[in-house]
Amino acid sequence: MDITRRGFLNLSGVVGSGIALSSLGISLKPARAYADELNKMNRVKAAKQVTTICAYCSVGCGLICSVDKLTGKIFNIEGDADHPINEGSLCAKGAGFFDLTEANKHRLTKVLYRKPYGTEWEEKDWDFALSRIARLIKDTRDKDFVVKNAKGELVNRCESIGHYGSSNVDNEECWIMSVKCRALGLVYIDHQARV
Repeated sequence: MDITRRGFLNLSGVVGSGIALSSLGISLKPARAYADELNKMNRVKAAKQVTTICAYCSVGCGLICSVDKLTGKIFNIEGDADHPINEGSLCAKGAGFFDLTEANKHRLTKVLYRKPYGTEWEEKDWDFALSRIARLIKDTRDKDFVVKNAKGELVNRCESIGHYGSSNVDNEECWIMSVKCRALGLVYIDHQARV
């Protein structure tokens, strides 16, 4: 780790002041936050920098991912200042890209199921979840596809199921979801980006 004389003096002053003030009962949270930020900056400087493109929309903003050389995990994502499109700035979705990595401790990694009228969540496997979703869609379509229009003609549409897309998908995924919804006969298809 490379540290300058000025950086050493600043860090020594912060640590010394923190120790002195803590004995008086003053909170050290700001000093710890500053020290954590210094630690993060040193990690970013020592990390492998990988450039990529944000996949959320067709703009194609540049991102720089800081990857820990030892673990191979991303620990920071920021806008690429050298990229001609975004010049380092990111929209809200691009800025929140880091939350989609495994560093997000709140990211769901298992299926949680709550029975109708139940109060407790149960862990289930993916086979259970996918077969249940497929069964519910099939039952709904079998019942709903016999809808007739004002002329009394049988129509191939399903008005009991709607699809509301997420803002956390890219253009290609949106297209696939739209085609899937139309193939199922869904009429009520919308996307979060319109809101």
